[in-house]
Amino acid sequence: MESMIAIDTNIIVRFITKDDELQYQQSLELFKNKNIFIPDTVILECEWVLRFAYKFKPLEICQAFRKVFGLPNVYLTN
Repeated sequence: MESMIAIDTNIIVRFITKDDELQYQQSLELFKNKNIFIPDTVILECEWVLRFAYKFKPLEICQAFRKVFGLPNVYLTN
């Protein structure tokens, strides 16, 4: 794997929702091939977008975040 990259809200939302096939595939490639850092502000923005724009319930958001944050190449602040 290459050096670490920081990703933004859009990449995570596309990865979770799969609402745009091309953007989902692009996000999937990043999650497969890069070490990824997710800043705290991006996590907060993702929660807001998933809750308000996509109408995810709190449990659905938690489940989605667990899957993303549990990937071996994903790094958070703490």
